[in-house]
Amino acid sequence: MSHFTNFWASVPQGPPDPILGVSEAFAKDQSSNKINVGVGAYRDENGKPYVLESVSKAEDILHQKRSNKEYLPITGEADFVKLASELAYGKDCKALQDGRIAVSQSISGTGALRIATGFLSMFYSGPRVVYLPNPTWGNHIPVVEQTGMRVARYRYFDKKTVGLDFDGMKEDIKAAEQGSIILLHACAQNPTGIDPTQDQWKELCEITKAKKHLVLFDMAYQGFASGDIIRDAFAVRYFVEQGHQILLAQSFAKNLGLYGERIGTFSMVCTNKEEKDRIQSQVKRVIRPLYSSPPLHGAQLVATILGSPELYEQWLGEVKKMADRIIAMRERLYDLLVEFKTPGEWGHIKSQIGMFSFTGLTPEQVDALKDHAHVYMTRDGRISMAGLNEGNIQYFAESVSKAVKGELQSKSSL
Repeated sequence: MSHFTNFWASVPQGPPDPILGVSEAFAKDQSSNKINVGVGAYRDENGKPYVLESVSKAEDILHQKRSNKEYLPITGEADFVKLASELAYGKDCKALQDGRIAVSQSISGTGALRIATGFLSMFYSGPRVVYLPNPTWGNHIPVVEQTGMRVARYRYFDKKTVGLDFDGMKEDIKAAEQGSIILLHACAQNPTGIDPTQDQWKELCEITKAKKHLVLFDMAYQGFASGDIIRDAFAVRYFVEQGHQILLAQSFAKNLGLYGERIGTFSMVCTNKEEKDRIQSQVKRVIRPLYSSPPLHGAQLVATILGSPELYEQWLGEVKKMADRIIAMRERLYDLLVEFKTPGEWGHIKSQIGMFSFTGLTPEQVDALKDHAHVYMTRDGRISMAGLNEGNIQYFAESVSKAVKGELQSKSSL
């Protein structure tokens, strides 16, 4: 018998990840009809992971260069950081031209958010509370809370209209204590796929300015939402033009298909260059104990594509192709749901944008789809439109229609 102390006897079992749990259940399902619309990654028309041609060409260029594998500086690869900033803010951005935006490479969007919250927890003098939309991406909550700050919520989704609760959103942001931190999804809100209009963004810009709120943008889908990188960056660029000193988490996972490369940036708009230099020195202190130095290869890939006129144009075409395929699936799904005389109004399927759609399906209907139709999604009814294609959308729509009509009975209700 061992006489050593059992240090970990009191550690409880952690809750399962809701999205990974869907993928695990899907993998075990033996049905030839099974469909997974829970995964947050693009799939091509054959349901396969998609490597962009521009990325493959950039890989070839890097292979020919035979560069070394030395550590990057704490703030990342210089060309990547410059080009990524120009993509987000626009080359003509005055703050960028003035050299007053502090930018660091990050471990994709999650890493950028962790740098942001780490910095805010150390230096922000306003209320230590981050307002998140309800609902929001699940990882936002632990990223905020694990740096010691508090999460609050503002209304976003209107269950009655399956659309934006703009009045509720405005009311909650106005009611927040002056100087609160407001997180906004720049485009293709996850999980709802519902975005404010440009006029609504302008109104939000004025409300947050009047309340002296600090705005943190999460931009994970630039170009991937509408197929237009300028349109998708409207909110970020407009807020900066209007004088907001925003924080920005930028990701290249979706729009370049670089999921596993973990490439993104964290940036902050500052008052002047001297302030930017001070901020950057402290951002380095946040990053250093987290991971010390960011990944090299993905940054080189992005810099190669954004820095080559030919590859850049090819990428713009590819990201539009991905966005257009998702838009086409939205149209097709709507038409099929109408054709199958599915109860309810399904226009939100077409009006929502980006990879995800909040269908309005109930948890019981989601369970029924899993148990009887081998269709997998998260229990909040969110689906990834990228999981649909011409080979499975008819079966998917028919199954959803049956679930809504109550023609599928969930095992959990037996």
